[in-house]
Amino acid sequence: MPETLCLATNKHPRLILATTILASSLAFIDGSVVNVGLPAIGRNLGADAFGLSWIVNGYLLPLSALLLLGGAAGDRFGRKRLLLLGIFLFAVASVLCAGAPTLGWLIVGRVLQGSGAALLMPNSLAILGTNFTGEERGRAIGTWAAIGAAAGAIGPLLGGWLIDIVGWRTIFLINLPIASVALYLGARYLHNEPNPERPKLDLPGAALASSGLASLTWGLTTASSEGKLSWTVAAAIGIGIVFLLFFLRTEEHAGENAMLPLTLFTSHGFTALNLLTFLLYGALGALTLLVPFVLIKVDGYSATAAGAALLPLPVVIALASSTIGRLSGKIGPRLPLTLGPLIVAAGFLLTTRIGYGSSYWTTTLPAMLVIALGMAGAVAPLTTAVLASVDSLHAGVASGFNSAVARSGGLIATALLGMILALHGPALTAAFQIAAIAAAAAALAAAACAFFGIKPTLVKL
Repeated sequence: MPETLCLATNKHPRLILATTILASSLAFIDGSVVNVGLPAIGRNLGADAFGLSWIVNGYLLPLSALLLLGGAAGDRFGRKRLLLLGIFLFAVASVLCAGAPTLGWLIVGRVLQGSGAALLMPNSLAILGTNFTGEERGRAIGTWAAIGAAAGAIGPLLGGWLIDIVGWRTIFLINLPIASVALYLGARYLHNEPNPERPKLDLPGAALASSGLASLTWGLTTASSEGKLSWTVAAAIGIGIVFLLFFLRTEEHAGENAMLPLTLFTSHGFTALNLLTFLLYGALGALTLLVPFVLIKVDGYSATAAGAALLPLPVVIALASSTIGRLSGKIGPRLPLTLGPLIVAAGFLLTTRIGYGSSYWTTTLPAMLVIALGMAGAVAPLTTAVLASVDSLHAGVASGFNSAVARSGGLIATALLGMILALHGPALTAAFQIAAIAAAAAALAAAACAFFGIKPTLVKL
C-alpha cells in the first residue's frame, strides 16, 4: 500500500473523514468543557487554587510537549495505529477522570488525556492529507476544522447542563460513545501506511521539552497560588528554563532528525508568527478559563448558563473565519493579523465590566462578540502565514509547532492564574479585571509582532 492515497483509490472517503472528525472532537471538547466544571470539582474534591490550575494544565502540558512527537510517531509506525492508540488512551483516561476518588487521580487522568490528544490530533489531520487530494483535501480539512470548532462550542454548554443535572463526573463520560464509534470506524476503514524510511523519533528532545515545561509550569503555578517566590519554586523555574535550553541544544545537534528543526527560526516571519501565537492564545486561554469561573462564583450563574455565555465565541469564529481567510488571500496576512489582535484587545478590556450584578446582554455578550470578531480575523490568516513562512518540506512540522505554541500559551497563562482562582467576591472581581487588562496588553503585543514581523503583501486584483 503506497504512503499517499488519492481520493480515487479511497472507497470510503466520508467514513474516513467521519473517523478523523470524531477522534479530534475528543480533544476539542475536553479543551473547553472542563472550564465550566472547575467550581463544582473544587467543591467536591476540596481542590485549592493550585489543584484547580493543574486540572487544566495536566491536560495542556503533555499536549503541548508531545504534539510534534505524536506526528513523528505516526510517520514511523503508521498513522492509523497511532490514531487508534490515541483514541483508546483518551477513552481510558476519561473513565479514570470520571471515577477519580481524589484530586491526584483526576490530574493523572488529565495527563493521560493530554497524552492521548497529542497522538490523535496530528495523525487525524495527517490521515486527511494522505487520503484526499486537490480540492477534496481542502474541503475535507475545512469540514474537519469547522466541526471541531462546533464541538468546542457545544462542549461547555452540554457539560454545564450535565454538571447541573447529574454532576461534574459526567462531563468526562461524553467522550466514551464518541471514542467507541471512532475506534470502530478507524479499525475498519483506515489503512496503516508506515513510512518505509522509518524516520527516527527524537525521544531526547521530547523528554527535555516535557521535563522543562513541567518544571516551569509547576514553579509558576505554585508561585501564583502562594503569592510568593520560595527557593524551591525559584529552583523549579530555573531547572525548567535550563531543560528547555538543553532541548534547543539537543535539537541543534539532531539536525534533520530533530523534533523541531531550528533552521525554521532563520525565517523572521516564522519567529514573529509563533510569538504572536503564544501571546494571543495565551491571553485567550486565560480569559476563557476566568470568564465562566467569575460568572459562576461572582454572578451566581449555573454551569449551564456559564457554558452558554461563551457560545458566541466559537460560533462567530467558525462562521467568519472562511470569509476572512479568502480576504487574507487577496490582501496578505499582515493587515488581518494586526487588526485582529487589536480588536481582541478591545474585547478583553470590555470584559472588565463583568462583575457582581452585571447584565449578560450589556457586559459579557458584547465582550464575547468583539473577542470573537478579532479572533476570526486572526485564525485563518495565521495558519496560512505560518505555512507560507517556511519551505514546503517543513510545512507539516511548522504547523504542528505552531499548534504546540498555542497550547503552551494557554499552559503558561493558566499557571499564572492560581492566585485568582483562590479568591472570592469583590477580590475575585478586582483580580479578574487586572487579568483582563494584562490579556489586552498581550493581544496588543501580538498585533505588534504581526505589524513589524510580517512583510507587506501587494494586493491581488
